[in-house]
Amino acid sequence: MRYGYKASSEQFAARPLLEYSLLAEELGFDTVAVADHFQPWRHHGGQAPFALSWLGALAQATSRVLIGTSVLTPTLRYQPAVVAQAFATLGSLAPGRVFCGVGTGEAMNETPATGGQWPGGKERRLRLAEAIELIRRLWNDERVDFDRDYYTVRRATIYERPPEPVPIWIAAGGPLAAKLAGRAGDGFICTSGKGEDLYQQLLDGVADGARGAGKDPAAITKVIEVKVSYDPDREAAERNCRWWGALAIPGEERSHISDPVEMERAADAQAEKASSRFIVADDPDEVADKIGFYVRLGFTELVFHHPGSDQRRALELFARDVLPRLHERHG
Repeated sequence: MRYGYKASSEQFAARPLLEYSLLAEELGFDTVAVADHFQPWRHHGGQAPFALSWLGALAQATSRVLIGTSVLTPTLRYQPAVVAQAFATLGSLAPGRVFCGVGTGEAMNETPATGGQWPGGKERRLRLAEAIELIRRLWNDERVDFDRDYYTVRRATIYERPPEPVPIWIAAGGPLAAKLAGRAGDGFICTSGKGEDLYQQLLDGVADGARGAGKDPAAITKVIEVKVSYDPDREAAERNCRWWGALAIPGEERSHISDPVEMERAADAQAEKASSRFIVADDPDEVADKIGFYVRLGFTELVFHHPGSDQRRALELFARDVLPRLHERHG
């Protein structure tokens, strides 16, 4: 079991986000995962530091925590060869402490930077599968020629490679993406606050994909971002969720919004529902009980997303009151 901190680059600028992440390591968290955004979900008060630069700083400033993206899209704004080079360098800076979390992405981050059209879900999955294949080829082969449907490289070599392979964790919110995660990934990422039937469907899809590729499903790392707002002041815990109204917008609808102004307007209309995606509590035993639901499903890498503006308070309260209960119950 590992318990991590979600560094919310949508909400905080690079320097304070780095300070919060260092505090998380100091307080005993095991992982720091950062979202990779070109634009935030809020035009007013949102942030979007460049995740790859930021991870380089985090790699040098930390000594113990596992670090990586949750998630980055290696298909449109980035050419996959660039992602392969970036994570090979990160893995050299922090050997054994880096993961590459990837997904099919959102229009918010891809189309403004490329000026292109936003592909449908099927094409995004096909692009992701091809991108992962190319990234692995570049990490493993000396010189790569690759010419497929979406990406082409000629005589390409990654010259600095980490001593230990960088695992690729694939985000999935539906069964087809889950099968891809099992087939092509070392890990599977999803988010909390949804129904048990969906999680079982996703986990079954991961297992099917792994078996189809001749892999042991048990060897796939199961990762979940757990959205939790814990505070002894219950009203504060509820209030802290409001900034994240975008989480109450259905995922497929949200993935097509490309303008932060429009996203902010849609999020504000859902502000009252934002807390429905979070574990909201003033009782640490209640928090631990509800987190236990995800452990029982089989997730072993839990990354906690704290919604409030006072991240120091959230981290210190969680580390003092909740983490010890999780260690006691789950190891």
